[in-house]
Amino acid sequence: MHELGIVFYIIRDVKKAAEENGVSHVSTVVMNIGEVSTVIPEYLTDCWRWAADKEDLLRDCELRCDIIPAVTRCEDCGKEYGTVAHGKVCPHCGSENTFLLRGNEVEIKEIVVNS
Repeated sequence: MHELGIVFYIIRDVKKAAEENGVSHVSTVVMNIGEVSTVIPEYLTDCWRWAADKEDLLRDCELRCDIIPAVTRCEDCGKEYGTVAHGKVCPHCGSENTFLLRGNEVEIKEIVVNS
């Protein structure tokens, strides 16, 4: 389960941002998770709860995951399509000359602090 390792990186980055900004408690961390990132949001939030409650800065802090749909672009016809539904083969022209535009993200989108 690589989600626990990801949680440790999130905590490290949130702690650093909090320290740089004089924040004593974070109430919510919002993540962008790509649809084909291999990160399972439910596992991530389970790991988060276990790890975050060990940090005073993050105790009772919620982790929210916004799912970013995977979109692929065909270099031959220039059209975009849903990656999960069609994979690497363009449904418009049948080309395999495609690349992933988005949907592989694992990034902190927002850190919400108590006022």
